[in-house]
Amino acid sequence: MHIRRGAAALLGATLGTALLLTGCSSADGTSGAGTYGGPETWTSTAGEAAAGETSAGASVPGGAHPGASVPGGVPPGASVPGGTDAGPSTAGEAPPGVTRPGEALPRGTRPEGAPPGDAPPEPGVGRDPVATADPFWVDPDSPAARQVAVYERQGEGARAAAVREIAGRPAAVWLGGEYPQARARRVTEAAARAGRVPLLVLYDIPHRDCGQYSRGGAADGAAYRAWIAAVARGIGDRPALVVVEPDALLHLVDGCTPADLREERYALLAGAVTTLKSLENTKVYLDAGNAGRGRTDGIDRALLRAGVARADGFAVNVSNFYSTGDSLAYGRALSAKVGGKHFVVDTSRNGNGPYREGDPGERWCNPPGRSLGTPPTTRTADPLADAYLWVKGPGESDGECKGGPKAGAWWPEYALGLTRGMRKAPRFREGPLPSVRRQGLEPRTR
Repeated sequence: MHIRRGAAALLGATLGTALLLTGCSSADGTSGAGTYGGPETWTSTAGEAAAGETSAGASVPGGAHPGASVPGGVPPGASVPGGTDAGPSTAGEAPPGVTRPGEALPRGTRPEGAPPGDAPPEPGVGRDPVATADPFWVDPDSPAARQVAVYERQGEGARAAAVREIAGRPAAVWLGGEYPQARARRVTEAAARAGRVPLLVLYDIPHRDCGQYSRGGAADGAAYRAWIAAVARGIGDRPALVVVEPDALLHLVDGCTPADLREERYALLAGAVTTLKSLENTKVYLDAGNAGRGRTDGIDRALLRAGVARADGFAVNVSNFYSTGDSLAYGRALSAKVGGKHFVVDTSRNGNGPYREGDPGERWCNPPGRSLGTPPTTRTADPLADAYLWVKGPGESDGECKGGPKAGAWWPEYALGLTRGMRKAPRFREGPLPSVRRQGLEPRTR
C-alpha cells in the first residue's frame, strides 16, 4: 500500500507506526544529508534499558531529539556527534537561563502554560492549521521547545515566538548508538499516547558519513544487525515512520565507502528494511540523496540492491536545502526507475532553496540566509509524494563550519535565522488532500 494513500491509513489503522530515517553527509557537498541528530545524555529509569543495551547514563549519539546536545557539554570520554571527545563538562559556567551555541536546554522545561505530559507545546505565532491537522507527533521536549522556555524566562517574547515556529511542529527523532530499544520504545509510546505518528531516522551504519562531521556508527556488521533488531523491538506494533540511513546509499554511489565495505553495506541496508517491514505498523523509506546530483543514475540501482522494493519508498533532500519543486522532480524521475515507488521530501530548511556561494563542497554546511520550508504534512503537490517532513531538526548544526557548533548540536542563532528567512521565502503551494486516504498516516476519527 502506498504511503501517500496510506498516510491516512497508517495512523488510522495503527496509531503507532513509526517512520525511521538514517544517513550521513556527502563528501562532495551535493548529497548533504549533512549531520545527524546530536548526542544526549540519556539516563534510563529502572527497567527501561533492555537487556544487552548500554548502561544508564552513557552519552547517546543521535540523541532522543535530532540534534539535542548535552546540557553544558558531555562527560569526559563520552561520545559526541562525529565520535570525538567533548572534553570536560562546562555545566554551571553560563549564567542561569543562558545557553551557548551547542548547549541543550534543561530537560523537562517547556514554555510557560504549555500542557503537561506528552501534549505538544502551545502553537506558536503563525502556526499553520494544516500542520496541526496532520498525523505526525510533536516532541514537547525538543531542543526548540526548551529554547522557547529559556527565552520566555528571559522576557524575550519576540525570540520565543519565532522559535515556536519550530517547536510547535513535528521533527524527526534521530536514533544512533546506545539504548536503541529503550529510546525507540519511549518515542513511539509517547506518540501513541498522543494519537500521532513519530518520525524516526536511523543513523548507525558502520563507517557512517565517510569519516566527516558525523563519523561513527556501529563497530561492524554484526553490531549493526543487533542494533536494528533492538530498534525493531522498541517500536513493536506501534505506528512509526522511519527514514533509513541518510547518505548511506549515496556514499556507495560516489565511491566514498571503502571497497571492502560496499557489499556488506548493501546487505545491511536490505536487512534493515526486511526487519523493519516485519513490524505491523512501520513505514520505511530509504534515503536516496537529493536534486543536487542532477541525475538519478546510480542511485536507482543502489536503491534496488538495498531492498527498496520491500520498503514503502525512499526519502529525498534529507538535511539539504533544494527546493520542494526540484525535489519533487527528482523524486518523480527516480520513482520511474524503481518501480513507481513513493517518496517523502525533507522540507525543513528549503524555503529559500540551496546556497549558491562559497566553497561548493561546503555549501550544504550551515549556509546563511536559509529558511524554514513547508511544515510537515501529508498534503503534497504530487501523488507520488507521501509527505513533506522535517527530517533534519531546524536549528541543529550541520557541523563545525561557518561558526557552527558540533554536528547535531542545537544552535539558537541559526534557528532564529531560519525563522527570519521564512518571512522572505516564497510559499510552496501544497496540493489538496487526495480523495483516497493516505497510507495509514491520517489520524483516526474520534
